[in-house]
Amino acid sequence: MHSSNDSELGNRRGKALIFSAPSGAGKTTIVHHLLQLDLGLEFSISATTREKRGDEIDGKDYHFLGLSEFKSKILDHEFVEWQEVYANQFYGTLRTEIDRIWSSGRHVIFDVDVEGGINLKRYFKSDALSIFIEPPSIDILEERLRLRNTDSEGSIQNRIRKAGSELTKSNQYDCTLVNKDLTKTLQKAELIVREFLIT
Repeated sequence: MHSSNDSELGNRRGKALIFSAPSGAGKTTIVHHLLQLDLGLEFSISATTREKRGDEIDGKDYHFLGLSEFKSKILDHEFVEWQEVYANQFYGTLRTEIDRIWSSGRHVIFDVDVEGGINLKRYFKSDALSIFIEPPSIDILEERLRLRNTDSEGSIQNRIRKAGSELTKSNQYDCTLVNKDLTKTLQKAELIVREFLIT
């Protein structure tokens, strides 16, 4: 986990919403729901070295980078935060993404892994609201991962193991939502976000 404070972002105009969760807990569904509302939000597209899944689009779902290109950007301090989530599988938040969104007068919303979310909150401080999405149980999380049918058995087992340690870090977030009933979770997320944006 690495965050960068050596140079502040040029356009500190907006706020930041950070959503994190173990893989399969439903954070992406929640973020997509919030983006459809009239809240002045724009999605921060993370950079990653992992392979595309399904019908993912470069520059829309992620900025898909080669390993050497990603490492070069690290050396050039182009990331607000970055980390190696799995061996040779890097994720990071590009400074240019935040500048682009704030320059347009919008608030930035992040869908990031747990360590990334902690780093982003540390970076943005009171300008950010960090929300941890928790599954009702590890068994339900495993069931959801299998149902989405995008991961190998080895990948699913990796994600389940990682989820155990990620759940212990929820107390480092501003608030936690247990995603048992998606409709209720969406309503709660919307309420929390609206309150944060008007303060």
